[in-house]
Amino acid sequence: MATDWLGSIVSINCGESLGVYQGRVSAVDQVSQTISLTRPFHNGVKCLVPEVTFRAGDITELKILEIPGPGDSRQCGDLQQTEMGIPGVGCQVGPSQNGTGKVLKKPISSSTPQNIPRRTDVKNQDIIISPQQQCSKSYMDRHVETLTQSKGFRRRHNSWSSSSRHPNQVTPKKSGLKNGQMKSKDDECFGDDIDEIPDTDFDFEGNLALFDKAAVFEEIETYERRSGTRSRGTPNEKPARYRHDENILESEPIVYRRIVVPQNANKEFCTDSGLVVPSVSYELHKKLLSVAEKHGLTLERRLEVTGVCASQMALSLLGGPNRLNPKNVHQRPTVALLCGPHVKGAQGISCGRHLSNHDVHIILFLPNFVKMLESITNELNLFSKTQGQQVSSVKDLPDTPVDLVINCLDCHENAFLRDQPWYKAVVDWANQNRAPVLSIDPPINEMEQGIDAKWSLALGLPLPLGERAGRVYLCDIGIPQKVFQEVGINYHSPFGCKFVIPLHST
Repeated sequence: MATDWLGSIVSINCGESLGVYQGRVSAVDQVSQTISLTRPFHNGVKCLVPEVTFRAGDITELKILEIPGPGDSRQCGDLQQTEMGIPGVGCQVGPSQNGTGKVLKKPISSSTPQNIPRRTDVKNQDIIISPQQQCSKSYMDRHVETLTQSKGFRRRHNSWSSSSRHPNQVTPKKSGLKNGQMKSKDDECFGDDIDEIPDTDFDFEGNLALFDKAAVFEEIETYERRSGTRSRGTPNEKPARYRHDENILESEPIVYRRIVVPQNANKEFCTDSGLVVPSVSYELHKKLLSVAEKHGLTLERRLEVTGVCASQMALSLLGGPNRLNPKNVHQRPTVALLCGPHVKGAQGISCGRHLSNHDVHIILFLPNFVKMLESITNELNLFSKTQGQQVSSVKDLPDTPVDLVINCLDCHENAFLRDQPWYKAVVDWANQNRAPVLSIDPPINEMEQGIDAKWSLALGLPLPLGERAGRVYLCDIGIPQKVFQEVGINYHSPFGCKFVIPLHST
């Protein structure tokens, strides 16, 4: 009789240590009291082995989930019945048709569901239940309800009355839900009836016309006036606007003074970070350079540093990397360099040499003199090794506008040069060329500057330059801090990570 149960789908509970197994009965041995399952599942997870065998002593409870053949006429009660002849199994075996059979049971109440350990990372799957025709419909209802409570499965509504299915068959349904929580969330989100969605479009204009903004703002303003709170204003009032460098929390900006000069500065500048840079007189500036030269910062070193800083500023004014790259050979910039026969002119020649090394077309104007300064002679010797062009007549300067004019004609001394014909001719050419002008270390007196500059580059500390100097920049020429202290200036570098910084008038 044990062979009659081959092919049945059963669920075997082996206690907490071994867990629960489900599978199809492949063999029953009454002598060794063992039962084998093929295609087994352990706690809802498919086993790696094709077949497992259980001893009767390890089985705590056995439930029949599906009977194999439709010809079976065995009666089923509240608990599943079997005739496998395995003692100690938690099921009850009823009498068969031929009258043979015996009761082997370890009674377990059917009203108490059995807790089956589950793994949360594996989706639960419903199991097909194909009851026999001899089993009553009420038994199947109670059987499916018992499986639903013990394994957490969910039964479809009206599964028994569906016209498209067998009246005694439950259709399998896969679900990845955990205890029905996801299903309830889906019902809340997508469970509305589609017939309740209106077909008409929303009338935005009509609803907007119902809102009287003027009345609402008037009511708010009246309430705030009565309650003593600050009025929020009407829609017609424009809110206050602030610049990017204004502090809306402080009445006055914070002033950082890290440079203190021994005399009251005629004019003060500030950097982008808010550091105050006072101007110095020409006498103090001349003394500062003299002390620096005494400590080793010679004129040649100062000319080289000034030329490098001025050329870096000029390269940025010409377009920087957007224009000065190998792909823009046809857009080679042209710079007219106007120099006088003095130290300021030597600074301009040094700047022109560095610009020519960066593939900038340089036209250097320098008047002819019988005797030149040694610094100018040395700079001209180096400039002659570049591709730059040197001219001594205004007629040789280009007639078309150039990209930039660098002005080094004026100096703090030798005012008689401004009366020379070549000086006036060069000034007229620069004013008619309409090119932007960069002045390197311009003099203080505005009347001495015949060319209006757009930018001016000061050295070390700025002089009190006027409006004709344009926007002032400051370059670091390498004067040590103790040299500043020696001339009475309390100095902390305002340059940060740069060698050329812009200055703003306060």
